[in-house]
Amino acid sequence: MTVLVLTCEEDVTADLVMVHLHAAGVPVVRIDPADLTGGVALSGEYVHGAFRGHLAAGGRLVSVSGLRSIWVRRPGAPATRAPQPSAWLTEEASQALYGMLRGSGARWMNHPDAARRARHKPWQLRLAQRSGLPVPATLITTFPQAAREFSRRFPDLVVKPVSGAHPQDPPRAVPTSRVAPDTDFAAVAFGPTLLQRRVAKRADIRLTVVGDRMLAARMATAPDADPAEVDVRFAAPAQPWHPTEIPPRIAEAVRTYLREAELAYGAFDFAEDADGTWWFLECNQSGQFGFVEADTGQPIARTIAEWLSLPADPEREGLVNGSDSTVA
Repeated sequence: MTVLVLTCEEDVTADLVMVHLHAAGVPVVRIDPADLTGGVALSGEYVHGAFRGHLAAGGRLVSVSGLRSIWVRRPGAPATRAPQPSAWLTEEASQALYGMLRGSGARWMNHPDAARRARHKPWQLRLAQRSGLPVPATLITTFPQAAREFSRRFPDLVVKPVSGAHPQDPPRAVPTSRVAPDTDFAAVAFGPTLLQRRVAKRADIRLTVVGDRMLAARMATAPDADPAEVDVRFAAPAQPWHPTEIPPRIAEAVRTYLREAELAYGAFDFAEDADGTWWFLECNQSGQFGFVEADTGQPIARTIAEWLSLPADPEREGLVNGSDSTVA
């Protein structure tokens, strides 16, 4: 049984996991859907009630029915590197590839349907609330007056993109920024704007969940940190990440979130305030983890490889795997 990794060519995070898969002797094939119909080929036959599907890449032929798991890491849009790419060809290739893989019976990390839904920030915030996670007061609006009224109720705000990324190739992350006190919010009318109460944080928390395993890391805010730098991704590196314990209430709420979201993997970002409360910021269903593993030594890549190595379990498909959490 083979592990299929769907990701772009330059994905160091995927490389970390594949090292463990190779070391364990687990057959693995890595493809980028963008290489259809050049370096990657597919075929599916539906005859007499039976299905036979195959993928070919790098001189290897893989049976779709022989897949034990599929890791949807960061794949390119199908057929975008074809000799004559087009929106039509991308849609055709996507329908063919993901349609065939949906019938494989393999375990998904994460299933494309769940992953697509999980990207929506408003949906995340509502699910986090329902799951029992503390969520900062948030407004998403195109009404300037609504933004002004919100800023009067919560004078200390940050602004961030609803989607999380700027639409360019390759995608560029857009930082979370503080809102100036004299902002008049007229520009809100030109596009949906996400405003959120700023959490005066004493630390950033990254909680990586793989199946039923939780690995949390904490980075304390430096005493001399620039108050204008609220996005840890863009702040000057000052403090290392350290393993940390997970409050039981947070662990239970995260389990609920993942179960409802039907995700096997999630990278949760929290802001820890002076009282020790973990405020939910987002859950990235394909978030990076290499920087945390490098600082903490937490075996995130190995844990993912072990999850991918397990055989498919039809009774557990669509569920977060297991009800217990390992707190580390």
